[in-house]
Amino acid sequence: MNFIGVLSGLSLLLAAAVAQDPKHCSSPPLMSGGMSVIAGDGQMSSTGEVSFDAFGQRMRVRNYGISGNETFAVDRLMLYSQKVYYEIDWSKFSCKKKQLSDSFVPMQVPSDAKLMGQVFMGSSSSWGMGVLVNTWYGALHPNGMYTTVFSEIGCIPMTYTAYTPASGWITVSTFNWVLGNSNPMDYIPPFFCAKSKLETNTPDNMFTILESLAKQTKKVE
Repeated sequence: MNFIGVLSGLSLLLAAAVAQDPKHCSSPPLMSGGMSVIAGDGQMSSTGEVSFDAFGQRMRVRNYGISGNETFAVDRLMLYSQKVYYEIDWSKFSCKKKQLSDSFVPMQVPSDAKLMGQVFMGSSSSWGMGVLVNTWYGALHPNGMYTTVFSEIGCIPMTYTAYTPASGWITVSTFNWVLGNSNPMDYIPPFFCAKSKLETNTPDNMFTILESLAKQTKKVE
């Protein structure tokens, strides 16, 4: 087979792969990257870092931002296997220990999500000029909705936008993902958290934690 024939065969395989319907997928189990959050109908914005460990069911989120006219720093360590999460305040060397739902959900396209469409972010004219992504949507209980974008190759999360009457709009964008976790200390509470007592509250999850930020922002308005 000559060189032209090989190229023709590869192009047909690529075209067939792209032509397939997008499938529900799960992201790599160990990832670290950047994230930004806009909540409270635009009144709160922040940026920071996130580390994710699906094997150990752990997540660390550090965010710095503006809510109304005030700046804030949020450092949360979520340990789903222990059903707790820590709110860490480095300025005061203080720590709150709260209940966390044990319903750990890996980074993935939700099983009930429906495909909205597939597009290239950037350009498809040449290799490396764009990224093929899938947009999915679904309903949130009791009367909310969400859309989320994942890359077709690698199933890398890119954006998540949700609306509920209680919290308004929330948009989470992620970027600069790398595979693996470089710092094992990300999942160990700081020494001053050792004396923190577990607060009795309704167990939170990742989404209710984000919603709490949005609700706090509404109080500032």
